[in-house]
Amino acid sequence: MTFSSEAWERNSDLYETIRSMPFNQELAAGTLSSERFQHYIIQDAHYLLAYARVYAMAAAKADTSDLMVTMADWSAGTVRAERSLHERYFAEFGLDPLEAGNTQPSPTCRAYTDFLLATGSTRPLEVAVAALLPCQWVYWEVGSSIARDAKPDNPFSAWIETYSADGFGENCDKGRAHTDRLAETASDQTREAMFEAFHRAMQLEWMFWDSAWHLEAWPVS
Repeated sequence: MTFSSEAWERNSDLYETIRSMPFNQELAAGTLSSERFQHYIIQDAHYLLAYARVYAMAAAKADTSDLMVTMADWSAGTVRAERSLHERYFAEFGLDPLEAGNTQPSPTCRAYTDFLLATGSTRPLEVAVAALLPCQWVYWEVGSSIARDAKPDNPFSAWIETYSADGFGENCDKGRAHTDRLAETASDQTREAMFEAFHRAMQLEWMFWDSAWHLEAWPVS
């Protein structure tokens, strides 16, 4: 069994919890409140800047030119594609980009980005790539699941189309392939660290969706 197949199997119950959580069920139904989606989009903007930086870190550590190009492309592409999506919704919901940028990352967003940045900067390449994979994979699976049932007039259709697009799925396949290749030659200790990083990122994926549902903010200022 490949690393990615085993990692997903180990976390399949956690994925199902993510797919069926209230935020994603209401997103699929088109009934998610504007307030919750706005919270999510603002926090996602903070998250993705860190996510892009960790791709850049992985590019710097890459052991092959192919991996270097992929990670560098995804670093730049994450910033470009997600900025476009966010700007659309910022305009749609009347959000001021400057004000949104000045909004503090929530405790969960900070925890997730700190985990990724620490992993990217201090851990081996294999572990960093394993930590990056769940975000890409979960969004593909959730986006595809929602797209199968979403109505054409769903107000979140741009989000759904982004994460269920064939190109996004192809990138997910490529991400799994790169991770599996690195795992094949990793030591037992490094491979186990990859599983731990994958699982932690999956946990933080759930926490991120849940924090948007609960409009999480810092309890003290």
